[in-house]
Amino acid sequence: MRYKITEEDRFLIESALEEDIKTGDITSELTIDDDKIMTGEFLAKDDGIVCGIDIAMYIFKKLDPDAVFKIKKEDGKAIKNGEIFATVTGRIKALLAGERTALNFMQRMGGIATTTSHYVKVIGSEKCKLLDTRKTTPLLRKFEKYAVRCGGGYNHRMGLYDMVLVKDNHIAANGGIRETLKRLYSHETNVPVEVEVKNLDELKIALNYPLDRILLDNFSIDALREAVAITEGKIPLEASGGIDIVSIKEVCRTGVDYVSSGALTHSFKSLDISFNIHEK
Repeated sequence: MRYKITEEDRFLIESALEEDIKTGDITSELTIDDDKIMTGEFLAKDDGIVCGIDIAMYIFKKLDPDAVFKIKKEDGKAIKNGEIFATVTGRIKALLAGERTALNFMQRMGGIATTTSHYVKVIGSEKCKLLDTRKTTPLLRKFEKYAVRCGGGYNHRMGLYDMVLVKDNHIAANGGIRETLKRLYSHETNVPVEVEVKNLDELKIALNYPLDRILLDNFSIDALREAVAITEGKIPLEASGGIDIVSIKEVCRTGVDYVSSGALTHSFKSLDISFNIHEK
């Protein structure tokens, strides 16, 4: 996979660079010649999934427009411990100035992609899709959701603006699910509509409306099976709430269409990657 960097992305990436460099890399300024050219190698120190190559490329190109990248494994590809999966040749001062910012993005995104791939592997042949959530790092949501896709998962809504998702607090604010949905459907909307239900009684009410999906929040395995039977395939069902890599297979076996887990983006382990410099 390749990541297409937008103007919004440029601002975020350059802000991350500014956070680290500010007035300059004083150690390199004091110890390294301006025109020295070297090569940096990205070395995997864990098995995992590559993610963030294009962001790293943008960082080094921003600092040295003449830098040359060689990509051996694109985003979404598996890498092994000890494997060199990309190199960049350019001014050593630029490589050192961009090293940490590039690694911060790649290690984080690679960790999310790798974690997602583990979940997908556990799901195996079950016919439910793995979704992420909005439980992401502030300002990094787009990057982290891309990482989920690189790991084989799918994206839930990007934010509050691209999908209606009626949650428990909306229902509480309106005095019940029936009142909430009645009010919702008094308006026209051109985005998908999903409603969260906390029990089978709320599910039965929700089934009277033309919803695009119903979210079953913190249902037991038995309740999930019953919800699938009640729904009879009329509306896609999403299971959510406390689902981790241990429980996800059993949840998928209930017959739900989707399973969402915040753990993909809030409980992952960063992918261990090093950046080693040598003569070109």
